Amino acid sequence: MQKLNFPDYNFRFKNSENKVLIFDEIRKKFIILTPEEWVRQHVIQNLILDKNYPKSYINVEKLIKVNSLNKRYDIIVYQTDGSIFLLIECKAPSISISQQTFDQIARYNLVLKAKYLMVSNGLKHYFCQMDFENEKYIFLNQLPEFGE
Repeated sequence: MQKLNFPDYNFRFKNSENKVLIFDEIRKKFIILTPEEWVRQHVIQNLILDKNYPKSYINVEKLIKVNSLNKRYDIIVYQTDGSIFLLIECKAPSISISQQTFDQIARYNLVLKAKYLMVSNGLKHYFCQMDFENEKYIFLNQLPEFGE
């Protein structure tokens, strides 16, 4: 897999039916290793190891309803009160981050109401704080500390 713009992490891999799988610490199972999953696993490790986000507050790939359509978010991080602190959208490294990507995460956030957003293709990362009052996002240089 391609080298990403993250520190090096130790991952567990296995082969099954001619496919490479990577262990997801949050879902506690092996997942088929796609380019997007490679990014997702790096983001998860970054949250846990570098940002000290509690594993128990991280949730991966769950179904949500957006305008009566079934959608699936990549990663959310809850706050201690159960509200959503951070919503993350992961793309494969070959997918450039565009306005469409931000539109997608913004649509999801209409339902989820996360305080912060992150979009990453593993090479470029964008971080935003939501300004719900003015209906816009404010770009940040990095993710906030957990619970800020």
